[in-house]
Amino acid sequence: MQPTKKNARIAGLIYFSMVFTAPLRLMYIPNTLFVRGDASATASNILAHQTLFRLGILGDLLTGVIAIFVTLALYRLFKEVDQNLARLMVILGSLMVTPIYFVNTVNDAAALLLVRGGDFLSVFQKPQLDAMAMLFLRLHHAGVVANELFWGLWLLPFGVLVFRSRFLPRILGVWLILNGIAYVIICFIAVLAPQYEDAAFNRAFPVMFGELAIMLWLVIMGAKVQRFASSAA
Repeated sequence: MQPTKKNARIAGLIYFSMVFTAPLRLMYIPNTLFVRGDASATASNILAHQTLFRLGILGDLLTGVIAIFVTLALYRLFKEVDQNLARLMVILGSLMVTPIYFVNTVNDAAALLLVRGGDFLSVFQKPQLDAMAMLFLRLHHAGVVANELFWGLWLLPFGVLVFRSRFLPRILGVWLILNGIAYVIICFIAVLAPQYEDAAFNRAFPVMFGELAIMLWLVIMGAKVQRFASSAA
């Protein structure tokens, strides 16, 4: 197997592993355990499904770590296309994203601690504990909103690199750029007009399959080595 094709497959496999870690805390747990506007019901659900909630914390930790290896693998793949863009992709896609994932696990750990209670928390009433737990869950969401900005920004150099690479379909590069722009817009809407955040996400959702498309292409197809070699020549 040619080095470029091998690097593409490795990057794709690492990237695709996020499918098993990121959606758990990002989508499944909020939809399953959280009751909007009801701190008591949310706390009860978390308390009744502590293992699931802890898996969400683990999922965030793993996703943050995977982000580092994904960007490094992609840097190895694209550094000959444009080293400066490849470096920017690494900075925006891991150095900015991973710390927010780690901070968000602290928010979830605090929420779980408050829900479980304890002797040192006995000075607070249960409604107060539930309200504080909800506060940390809201802070977790604020972290997700902040990360959406970087989820979008890192896809811009990534998309340009794919478009210019000649060993990957250009349509995937365009799709990634649109995917990145969608994330940035959703972030702005979540900050400036949070009541429209869910509607904006639902409208932009089809565009966000750009990342899944590039993951599957890298894993299944790899890179067109001969085309890249001819263009370089």
